[in-house]
Amino acid sequence: MIRIQRADDRYLADHGWLKSRFSFSFADHYDPDNVKFGVMRVLNDDSIAPSEGFGMHPHREMEIVTIVLKGRLEHKDSLGNRAATTWGGIQRMSAGTGIFHSEYNSSDEEQLELLQMWFLPERRGLTPSYETTAFDPGELRGRLVPVASSEGVAGKVARVHQDMTIYLSELGAGESLAFRQPAGRRIFLFVLEGELTANGETLHRRDAARIEGTAEMSLASTTGAKLMLIDLP
Repeated sequence: MIRIQRADDRYLADHGWLKSRFSFSFADHYDPDNVKFGVMRVLNDDSIAPSEGFGMHPHREMEIVTIVLKGRLEHKDSLGNRAATTWGGIQRMSAGTGIFHSEYNSSDEEQLELLQMWFLPERRGLTPSYETTAFDPGELRGRLVPVASSEGVAGKVARVHQDMTIYLSELGAGESLAFRQPAGRRIFLFVLEGELTANGETLHRRDAARIEGTAEMSLASTTGAKLMLIDLP
């Protein structure tokens, strides 16, 4: 079964300096029919004005993965970590028993665009932790490249404390690829740019598909596309 969420059907929170599209219930927006997908709890598509951002605020009992699509994100937290991330970098924070952090657009000229995702952890009470990892955008072409997973690879693949994997990929015009997973798992598919066909369903920029009961996916693009695929329990 494939359930499609079109880009414009997502809730828009417009705070002037911040424009955010929510794929799930978040903050003051609550839809009882759209609280989570498996262990996936949040996907916010944020655009943050230059020199703006979120001051120190707390999180608990959540795995948080941030992918910067454009611009430069500066992170600080109560563990003493400080990092700046651009496209090609991943931030992973395990909030566990409690952590404070801030996130800012460190440019005074360029808009910051990012995806922030929250996942339920494999267990509660984890020790809070943070890491940054890097992938080579040039390696995305025609491949599903893991950027976060339960296994992790130091410096290359962020380690998420949950049985899941986040992949990124880029397809050129006329290119395709296949994805297979064991029965009983879920797929969350999100189009970053371009147009994508997934098992015959056409998805456009920022469209998403929630897929259950389908172990094999055929992904193709006639015009070119960048995509994110998440394999979930």
